[in-house]
Amino acid sequence: MKLLIFWDVFGRVGREWLKRELPKLIEKYNPDFVIANVDNVSSWRWAIEKHILELERMWVDIMTSWDHIFDNFEKIKDYLARKDSRLLRCANFYEEDLAWKWFKVFEKNGKKLLVIHLQWEVFMNHKVTNPFLKAKEILELYKDENLDWIVLDFHNEASAEAYWLVNYLDWEISFMFGTHTHVQTNDDMILKKWTWFISDVGMNWPFYSVIWADFESVKPRFLSGINKWKIEQSLDDTYLVSWVYVEIWNDRKCEKIEKIRIIKK
Repeated sequence: MKLLIFWDVFGRVGREWLKRELPKLIEKYNPDFVIANVDNVSSWRWAIEKHILELERMWVDIMTSWDHIFDNFEKIKDYLARKDSRLLRCANFYEEDLAWKWFKVFEKNGKKLLVIHLQWEVFMNHKVTNPFLKAKEILELYKDENLDWIVLDFHNEASAEAYWLVNYLDWEISFMFGTHTHVQTNDDMILKKWTWFISDVGMNWPFYSVIWADFESVKPRFLSGINKWKIEQSLDDTYLVSWVYVEIWNDRKCEKIEKIRIIKK
């Protein structure tokens, strides 16, 4: 199996870049699945249906989310309730009756890919159940199903939990990637039992910014220590692009990782 994974497709800049570049990447890599995190796809607010459908037209097969998940709920809830929804929310909310999927088997070209989306509690805004126990619970549900690969997106701030979780699940999943810290990390590895891991894939966003924000708009906050000024999105047309390409073959074993980070105008 060949995968292209993008995180965090940010706002208009990220969507426009993906629309322009993804066809070239698909031609180059010929991936079985394209996965993208869409936490900030609607300009630092969680996705609206218009933008999700836009990504579907760009051949994005699977979308994960997280901590802005309720920001535009009224504009996405109908899509979330659809049986063919490609959008996942984190599996370990206490409330399990929310109107969307939290883990799902995606089928394409005769291949079955289970995607699980979990979130850690440290430094986050929402209370969740134990992600380690939830991961085992989900894997138990699918233990008798003939899956080709299992992928886990772990949305977290503290990398220690991600390292522990991937070692806890080594061999049980094909690979795990971290999201949320916005910086592509240099710790990509294949573990002893062939599970692949990177603690953060990176981000697709305006390069000259403070995690997407215009420098001048955040200047008063940093100099005064008072959080009362409105933050404006950077509209600079130079952007940072990060993604990973992964190959997983025999017995769900990961055998190749290619990590990419470029700056483009």
